[in-house]
This record gives sequence, structure tokens and C-alpha cells, in this order.
Amino acid sequence: MDFKVLNEQIAALDKNAMVASKEKWNSLAKPIGSLGLLEDAIIKMAGLTGNVEVNINKRAVLVLCADNGVVAEGVTQAGSDITTLVAGNIAKGCASVCLMASVARADIVAVDMGMIEKSDVKSILDRNIAPGTGNIAHGAAMTCEQALQAIHTGMELVKDYKAKGYKIFATGEMGIGNTTTASAIAAVLLGKPVHEVTGFGAGLSDDGLQHKIDIIEQAIKVNSPKPQDALDVLMKLGGFDIAAMAGIFLGGALYRVNILIDGFISAVSALVAARLCPAAVCAMLASHVSAEPAARMVLNALALPPLINAEMRLGEGTGAVAALPLLDMALAVYHDMSS
Repeated sequence: MDFKVLNEQIAALDKNAMVASKEKWNSLAKPIGSLGLLEDAIIKMAGLTGNVEVNINKRAVLVLCADNGVVAEGVTQAGSDITTLVAGNIAKGCASVCLMASVARADIVAVDMGMIEKSDVKSILDRNIAPGTGNIAHGAAMTCEQALQAIHTGMELVKDYKAKGYKIFATGEMGIGNTTTASAIAAVLLGKPVHEVTGFGAGLSDDGLQHKIDIIEQAIKVNSPKPQDALDVLMKLGGFDIAAMAGIFLGGALYRVNILIDGFISAVSALVAARLCPAAVCAMLASHVSAEPAARMVLNALALPPLINAEMRLGEGTGAVAALPLLDMALAVYHDMSS
């Protein structure tokens, strides 16, 4: 996959559609610009599709599920078996993101990108690349071929579900240990000390946090990732979930479908995509800023303002789903208010 060529294939936002969308906003019987970032989001969405009549009536949450070898280092409270358990609950419709998605009228798509234990829930899409990644504390997470396969899978998910009529996707993930991999990537791509970008994840103690920081520092030292080469950083420190989500953001830009960034892990995936193909930012919308310490740093690096600041850190795509009703309300004004 030639990312330079891919970047050239991604069209810029349609300025004419954006101007027309802004003019439509300004013609409505309300103070100009009074819906703030919601107006900006709708204008950007019009620019991506080239259509002023923005429509997101059919939407889905793409939840990428994968395990991480670094869990063997004791950086999490739970074991990898929880990945499969929660992935099954997501596919069955009884996880947190499912309950929120039902309110937001979004379909759930759970994807096995690399779980160690296969789920017996048949509705999980099987895109398993390997039973978990390598342990980044001792070597690379994946091969270059595996990283490219995961990215391609994410792009194909967007292509396939757009063909089914979906207009917007929320990104989500489930993978024990993936705040560790995301923090490792963020430290390298942002050029920040590990302790500044690493949080408690799913409830670590102070000692547990320090151990997590130590392991990430070890992983960076062992793997020597190249900060200017996002693919190198991804394959050495990342996860199959992060790689596939990066592919979703690339696919959104290429196939002109809006993609909602969820929390910290999703934002890191978006950053990887933007470093691979800077033009891909055209399809990205930031739903919220996570409570994880580096979340705002990553969104600032992408120059994407979040719609919500609720200190959420649940994952699964819950923050992205929470933004959908806000966009629906903005579109109700945009389409139905008198001028």
C-alpha cells in the first residue's frame, strides 16, 4: 500500500458545498453562528460529500476487538479473556455502547481483528489477523504485512458498509491493554514523555500506573520506532484494533463517509491515519475529549475540536455514539427551521 499515492487520491473538501452550507446556516432565523461547533461539523460534512443536504439517517458503530501481548506484563487489571467476553456482549446488544446506540439509532458491528479466544457469538465479523499481537515490551507488536492487512480491513469495512447505505460511522474498540499500546504510540508520534501521555486506563492503582509507564518506556527502547514513520510506530507498538481503526479513517476520506473519533484510543488511530495520509483529516469529526491525559493533546495535534467534554473514558465507541444525537438536533435546525 502506497500511502503517498493514497493521499493524492483523497479529494479535498468541496469548498462550494461548504460555502453553500454556511450560507444556509446564516439564512436561518437565529443568531448567526449560534450553534457553534455543531454548525462547523455540518459544514464539514457537506464539504466531504459535496452535498449541502447532509443526511446521516443510517449510521453504524464499528467496534474493533483485539488482544495485546503486553497484557502479559501486568499492565492491566483484567486478563485477555475479558476482551472476548465484552466483544460477545457488544455483538449480542447488551454492552454499554449498545444501550447508547439504541437511543442514537445506530447499528452495532463488532469485528474480531485479533482476539486470542474466539467468541461463540456468530454475529461477530471474523477478520482475525492473529491471536493477539506480540508483547511490545520484548519486540514488535506485528509484522509490516499484518499492519497493512489490518489497515486494509478497516478501509474495506467503510467501503462495504457505505455500499449498504450507511452515511456515518462511529469508531469503537474493545481490547484489554489497548490504553498501553495507544499511550506508547502517542508518546512517539507526539514526542512527549511517556508519563505525560499515560493514564490509569481501567482503574489502575498509582503503583500500577507507574509499572505501566515503565513497560511503555521499555517497549519504546526495545523497538526503537521511527517517529516520522507512522507505519513503523504502528507495527512496533500498536494493536490490530488501532491499525484497523486507522484504516477506517483512511477509508472514510477515500470513500467520502464521515467518521466520528471516539476517545483516546480512537484518536490515536486517527493520528496514525493522519500521519500516513494528511488528507484523511477531511473525514474526521471529534466526538468528545476523553479523560485520559493525552486525549486533548492528540486532538490538538489533529486540529479537531471535540463536541463534548464529559470526562468519559468508557471506550467501545460510547463517546462517538453520544455525539450522534447532537448532530441530529443540529440537522433538525439546519433542515427544518424557517429562514
